[in-house]
Formats: sequence, structure tokens, C-alpha cells
Amino acid sequence: MSNGGAKAAVAPVGGPQPLDWKFSQVFGERTAGEEGIEDWCTMKKVLNQDFAVDIISAIEFDRTGDHLATGDRGGRVVLFERTDTRDHVGQRKDLEKMDYTMNRHPEFRYKTEFQSHEPEFDYLKSLEIEENINKIRWCQSANGALFLLSTNDKTIKCWKVQEKKVKKVHDMNVDSTKTMESSSIVGSSISASSKQYIENGGCINNDFSFPTAGFPSLRLPVVTSIETNLMARCRRIYAHAHDYHINSISSNSDGETFISADDLRINLWNLEISNQSFNIVDVKPANMEDLTEVITSAEFHPKHCNMLAYSSSKGSIRLIDMRQSALCDSHSKLFEDQDAPGTRSFFTEIIASISDIKFAKDGRHIQSRDYMTLKLWDINMDSGPVATFQVHEHLRPKLCDLYENDSIFDKFECCLSGDGLRVATGSYSNLFRVFGCSEGSTEATTLEASKTPMRRQGQTSSSPLRTLGSLSGVVRRVKGTDNSGVDANGNTFDFTTKLLHLAWHPTENSLACAASNSLYMYYA
Repeated sequence: MSNGGAKAAVAPVGGPQPLDWKFSQVFGERTAGEEGIEDWCTMKKVLNQDFAVDIISAIEFDRTGDHLATGDRGGRVVLFERTDTRDHVGQRKDLEKMDYTMNRHPEFRYKTEFQSHEPEFDYLKSLEIEENINKIRWCQSANGALFLLSTNDKTIKCWKVQEKKVKKVHDMNVDSTKTMESSSIVGSSISASSKQYIENGGCINNDFSFPTAGFPSLRLPVVTSIETNLMARCRRIYAHAHDYHINSISSNSDGETFISADDLRINLWNLEISNQSFNIVDVKPANMEDLTEVITSAEFHPKHCNMLAYSSSKGSIRLIDMRQSALCDSHSKLFEDQDAPGTRSFFTEIIASISDIKFAKDGRHIQSRDYMTLKLWDINMDSGPVATFQVHEHLRPKLCDLYENDSIFDKFECCLSGDGLRVATGSYSNLFRVFGCSEGSTEATTLEASKTPMRRQGQTSSSPLRTLGSLSGVVRRVKGTDNSGVDANGNTFDFTTKLLHLAWHPTENSLACAASNSLYMYYA
């Protein structure tokens, strides 16, 4: 079909073409032999402090994609703001009028940072509470201010970040600089006896004298704004509601409430009320010996404020509707992937535990990440996932070693593109993988969190997705299968360097990845 005499682009057979990822920016990278190390960095070395506090532990774009927040193990939250849209607003409008596309990519710059959490100690339980930031979630902005939620293991805080004008008084009748100079010269010799006290309790200091002729005229001082500073203020503290470590927080689409989840409970909060929450999910059994699974992640539906989903350590996802009852013990839908007969082993339940779930932007699909795979679910179909992407299948022969060094318990996050056509997740050796999830797509790209992301790119075998017409009575096909145990260049994987946290820009093909204490950004 043609429009206005122009030939319509023909969609490629087999789905969209794989994206060509390019390096954009990096924050916090330090190379070997780097000179000019910052003063605070040198000071930490002198004090023999551990750089582990700088490791990024949470990352999140806001809904517009104009701001990015990261949290680290030291309890700090760092904000970045997008600069390319602000610098090219006028140019963009002109180019749109000429029907010309801009060749640019998202660029961010450091905005501000603040100390969100401090280490605490629970004296009743003799428990040390670390300052590590577990999750960050953005709230709706208002009056030009940014609002976000951050949490450690026990306490959630709501922060407001806003520009404040610094005001100063000008046009004083007395030159304050001269007064300060004279006071610094004679201040050391002034004693209590040199001050003249008057009846109403004041005193006259000898370091200043009025002119003999007096002041010709008096003028009113003027208050002017000389600069603007970003101020972060803690508006609310939501504490003492979780007996176990908080693993998830999620903002609701109504802009008024949010949920927090630990191993056994999910609580519902109002943003304006910090001393009261409602327990909506409780999986704690009467006898703790009967405990078989725990909550691992929870997420609100992006459009329906009454719906949320949570995952468990048994690999299941439950969709609940808060309109059904006050305590949502029963679920609306249960999503489980049945194991093939004869495949169970000692590690089956460990690798089936879901570490992260995310709703797609339209709310139709849910993405889940367990240790071995990345799965895509349709909320209207609970018979099984519509797609399964193999991430760590090459590590199956090494599960014993991974269990011994506790790597099998690593919790990798996942994310979806704003258009819902691709998914991404992290792996070891600071690698991350991008899969195409549209029907017929064979995209399975492996990238490295470095300035040359495609250097480890190799040919990866992949199988087509299940189509909606072939969902029943067939064996599920998988994508990106790699049984080599090494990367495309034959290098063994480094289990000490892992890419756990990453986020996809909500409107563009741009990824932010956290590799140790460095933040890498890529675009396609």
C-alpha cells in the first residue's frame, strides 16, 4: 500500500531485524593506571574502606525516560537527567516541520545525589540493618518536583527532589565586607570591657563606628535570587511493617498507593500515610515448618490499579484482584511452567525460583526471570509461557560448582522495551542478552557492559517462538540456546563479575546497565 506516491516499506520476513547496539555513555568507570583519581576516592584508599559500598544495587527510569535513578550498597541514590532533548528542542521542531528525522541518541548527565539510608541496628532482634538500596521506584511528579521511593531491607522512604532558589540580601546601608575585615583585625583584642551595654540588653561593638556626617540617605535592602540548588528532602518514612527483608516495591497507576513485599507478606500503603499499611497477601503458615515457598517479587499492573502480580520461589506467578477481598489469599490466575517428566533433580526448585517479574507497558504480558531462563507470559492464558529464552543453559553441567560458591542464588533482573518487541536480562562476565519476542523473531544478541559492547557477539542458535495457534499439545520451543559453557570467543565465564541490574528506556531503544560500580548506557 502506498501513501502520497511513496512506496510503503515492506516488513522483513521473520519479524523485526536485530538491533545494532552502540555505546553511548559510562559513569563511574575506572580503568587500570588511571591518573587523576578523585580526592574522595583517594581518601577511601587511605582509610582502607571497601569500595563495595559503591556497587550499584538498583536502577530505574522514570515514566518519561527523562530521569534515571541508581542506588548503591552505601545507601546513596544518584539521579541523572536527560540533556539531548532539552538542548535540541528548537532544532527538533524545525526538523519536524521539514519532515526530517534527527540522528541523535539519549544523553544523560549527573543531576544530584543524596544519602537515602544509613546503617541501623535492631536492638530487639539483635539484627544489623544494612544501608544497601534494594529497590527504587519513581512516583508521579508534581509542581516541577521529582518524587521517588527507595528501600533497604526494612525501611521505605519517599523522597522529594526539587530546585530551591538561594536568596541573598543586597544593597545594604553598611558595607558588610568592610565590617568583616575590621572585625577580623580587632576581634582578638576586644574584651568584654570594650563593649558598651545599653538598657534594653543590647551592646555596641567598638569595631564599627558611624560616619561623623551621618548617612546621606537610607535605602531598603533588596532580596535577590543568586542561584538554584537541588534539594532532596525525605517526605515520609514507612517503617516497622516488615519482619523479613523487603524484596520489592511498586508504585500504583492511581498515583496514591504503592505496595511493598517481603518473603511472606505484601503490604499496601498510601503515599501520604506512613504509620499505617494494609496487609493484602500473607503466605505465612501457622507452623513455619510447613513453609514451602516464599514471595520473591511483586509488581502492580501498569493500567489497572486493582491488579497486581507476585512470584514465588517455586517458579509460579499469581495474579490477584484487590476487589475480590481485603486479604487476597486466593488468586485470580496462576501461571506455572510444568517440568518435563524425569527431569527433576536436587537443583530443580532452586533454579526455578523467580528472581524478578515485570509487566509489559500495555499490561498484557508478564516477563519473569529465573536462574536459567527468561519467560514471557500472556495474562489471558495460564497454560504456560508464550515464549522461553534460554540464558544459562550452558551452565547446567556446572550447577554443583555454582551451588558451592552460592552463585546459583544470584538474582538477575529483567526488563522489556517500551514497544514490547524485545526483552533483556543480565548474565555473568558483565554480559547481558537481548531477545526479540515478536512472532517469528530470531533475535538473540549477547553484549558486554563495556565501551565495545558487540565484541563478544557471536552467532547464537535460536528457534522460533510458539505461535498462538500452536500453544496446546506441543513441546515448547526455546530461543538463544547455547550449551557451550563459554562465550562466542571461547572465553570462560567469570562468575565474580555479574550484571544483575538493568533498565530499558520507556520510549526508546536505550539500555542502562549496572556493572559493579559503573553505569553503562547503550542505544540502537
